[in-house]
Amino acid sequence: MNDEQLLVAELKKELLIEATEKIPLAELKRKLAQHINDLINSDFEKLVSLLYRIDINERKLKALLKEHKNEDAGALIAELIIERQLQKIITRAKFSKTSDHTNEEKW
Repeated sequence: MNDEQLLVAELKKELLIEATEKIPLAELKRKLAQHINDLINSDFEKLVSLLYRIDINERKLKALLKEHKNEDAGALIAELIIERQLQKIITRAKFSKTSDHTNEEKW
């Protein structure tokens, strides 16, 4: 699986959004932004919990929303979520490759 497919799989699992693994990134961002806007309007506590679980930096989020007051909050938050999920994917890949070479060091 490539990074985009892993990203879609992670977002489907974390956010319970409907998407195929071959969805274009722009469409994924649009769906995610729509989902976030729905949460802002209907279940803000769930959104906060979700952002905490995904590990979105609160200061970064507040600064971004303050800096872009007149922009779609859902789209801004979607960008942060995608950025964070990609960081996790890259980190997992990096550490899984290094751990493959150190079998004798495993517990």
